[in-house]
Amino acid sequence: MTDKDHYAVFGSPIEHSKSPRIHQFFAEQTQQSLEYRAVLVPAEQFEVAVKEFFAKGGRGLNCTVPLKELAWMYANKKTERAELSKAVNTLALQDDGSILGDNTDGIGLVTDLKKNNAVQLKDKRILILGAGGASRGIVGPIQDELPESITIANRTVEKARNLVAEFAHKGPIVASAYEDLAGLSFDLIINATSASLTDDLPPLAANILKDQGCCYDLAYANKPTIFVRWAREQGALKSLDGLGMLVEQAAEAFYLWRGVRPASAELIQLLEAERIS
Repeated sequence: MTDKDHYAVFGSPIEHSKSPRIHQFFAEQTQQSLEYRAVLVPAEQFEVAVKEFFAKGGRGLNCTVPLKELAWMYANKKTERAELSKAVNTLALQDDGSILGDNTDGIGLVTDLKKNNAVQLKDKRILILGAGGASRGIVGPIQDELPESITIANRTVEKARNLVAEFAHKGPIVASAYEDLAGLSFDLIINATSASLTDDLPPLAANILKDQGCCYDLAYANKPTIFVRWAREQGALKSLDGLGMLVEQAAEAFYLWRGVRPASAELIQLLEAERIS
């Protein structure tokens, strides 16, 4: 490796990743000397690839689908939010040679909601759709914002109950089947399922979004996702997707690695303009 500090994102698939561009933008903005690349790493090659990366002088990694749980197991030190989520999207080489694992997804979401979109979470009724890894990564940071309640809805309600049990000590949180949501309403609905990727919608009851309520799809695309379109039809005050979260979780990882917090607004604006045009 060259004199520049080296970083990368591992995943499979990885060819469409925006992470190299995002981190290069942050590096130029903060005058940091580094290189960041995207590397195709299937799950079965993860451990060997990570060891080789750090052995050759790599400083930090991002890990995306399907590697976040494997990264959690690999890290020999973990932040509290990584421990809770049981998934790691950021690995950082420490001065003592250990590898710190963090999950910046949840704080990236919270930052995008609050800072970029003025969506407050305190004292709000929040519905999270899905009880998989994406939900697991965001629940803890949302709880830290002291919402009135969090409801986790999932097709298999037992999976939602298991997730709720792990986070119940941090604040009010309940599990629900989709059919049991009828008659309830929420200030914020977050789609943490993968349904948007197949242009599908979770089975949501009518009138589930409160007046002036907001919706957020963790997925993002060049065109509005089906969930974003559904939210607009429900009269959502704001109907957002995960592009801002992508940038903000990257900013948090950059800060963990470099000790410098990049500004994200200009980059989000640039990426938004590109997909509108």
